[in-house]
Amino acid sequence: MLTGDQIIATHKANFELLFGLTTKAFEGVEKLVELNVTASKAALAEAADTAQAALSAKDAQELLALQASLLQPLAEKTAAYSRHVYEIAQGTSAELTKALEVQATEAQKKFLSAVDAATKNAPAGSETAVAVFKSAVAAGTNALESVQKAVKQASDVAEANFNAVAASAVNASKTAATAVKKR
Repeated sequence: MLTGDQIIATHKANFELLFGLTTKAFEGVEKLVELNVTASKAALAEAADTAQAALSAKDAQELLALQASLLQPLAEKTAAYSRHVYEIAQGTSAELTKALEVQATEAQKKFLSAVDAATKNAPAGSETAVAVFKSAVAAGTNALESVQKAVKQASDVAEANFNAVAASAVNASKTAATAVKKR
């Protein structure tokens, strides 16, 4: 049975966890805002430079050359921006997941401790029920670990796919820019 002090300690730990997770999430949002402000400033400056260059073009050929010269850097910048957003999201997610895993591990230890205490004090003749219950708890623990491993593997595959798509997009823009320049 839980004492008043244990309940208060549990609530305090839960509040600390909540505020810690909120702080981590807010830090991720701050990083995204900072990235967006930086990207917006750079885009605005580049738009001004591009407009000035377009207005200075003497003929259509020069405009086409300007357009071709902008294609590849735009794709690279877009890929870099996407990578930064992904890294921020992954970093924040990893920090949140780590904190939650620590809490889940602690909760699991407490639960297993409570199960052990309850099974030690089980009435005589309930050995079969206790064994079935312990088996169910072990199966649940194994299932949870399997799900955690599957989520980790899926995350790794998603990251590899994201990197491959970003690299492919940059390469495609290089090919397109080269084709336009050859005209």
